[in-house]
Amino acid sequence: MIKGLFFILLFYFLGEVTSIFIHGFIPGSVIGMIYLFLSLFFKLVKPDMVKDAAIVITKNMAVFFVPPAVGLMAYAEIISRSIWAISLAIIVSTVMTIIVVALVQEQMERHPLKNRRYNGKM
Repeated sequence: MIKGLFFILLFYFLGEVTSIFIHGFIPGSVIGMIYLFLSLFFKLVKPDMVKDAAIVITKNMAVFFVPPAVGLMAYAEIISRSIWAISLAIIVSTVMTIIVVALVQEQMERHPLKNRRYNGKM
């Protein structure tokens, strides 16, 4: 599990460093996640190496929601002044997400390789 945490935190760190170099255009955590995905995809890191750490992290996900919840309470006045704009943004982005997912799913179902199953080889 220590090895798994090392790899997860290493890719998070590399993502943060990359984010600094691109002036924060993309959050470091997102870049780190992409790095971890690519290393797993290209088999530079074996999934078994990070599996135990990933399971522990996802089972304790509620802990990661505490800081945002505290932030919401700390800025409740500012949020309450902009509640209509925030609500509109949430509604519009949710509808757009549903539409995009539906269109992508429709295109994937029409793809000629749709009946092939992943057999563990790339």
